[in-house]
Amino acid sequence: MHDIVDLEGRGIPGVLIASSEFVGAAEAQARALGADPARVFVPHPIQDRTDAEIRALADGALEEVLQTLTRA
Repeated sequence: MHDIVDLEGRGIPGVLIASSEFVGAAEAQARALGADPARVFVPHPIQDRTDAEIRALADGALEEVLQTLTRA
């Protein structure tokens, strides 16, 4: 969250990407920072996935990330 807020503060568009486990935490952190960065959430968990599964998650989220980035 801090990185996206920092980038946006410098005029660099970005999208926070996190697993669905962190929806609430991201909302709370955004409020605490007084920011509302663009966010995309992918299915949880991440850490135990294979490389192929991670690529599939990324591929599945790509369109939403691009739409969110260009909308932001």
